[in-house]
Amino acid sequence: MSGEPNEDELERIREQKKEQLKERAQGGGDEEAMEAQRQQAEAQRKAILRQHLTDGARKRLNTVKMSKPEAGEQVEQQVVALAQSGRLQDKIDEEQMKELLRELTPDSKSYDIRRR
Repeated sequence: MSGEPNEDELERIREQKKEQLKERAQGGGDEEAMEAQRQQAEAQRKAILRQHLTDGARKRLNTVKMSKPEAGEQVEQQVVALAQSGRLQDKIDEEQMKELLRELTPDSKSYDIRRR
């Protein structure tokens, strides 16, 4: 034995490498598919919001999302759910958006003062 691999060993190593490459390619494909699906869902959500919100309401929602991202996401989810269930007949204007924001965000400025 001179230390060099024979043909059978080389062929076995090549087959292992091919299998590893196939597994990597399939794993990457799943991640790409999930990313594409996530982007498609995001685009669909944006389209629903664009369809059911006026410009003023959309601006107000974006402002809220910048200051309180969790509250903005919650309102977006609520609007999308209402639209998908068919309970939204007209577009939501800025005043309706203000009311929806008041309902969904708790009043964090309430104080409980006790006098002694």
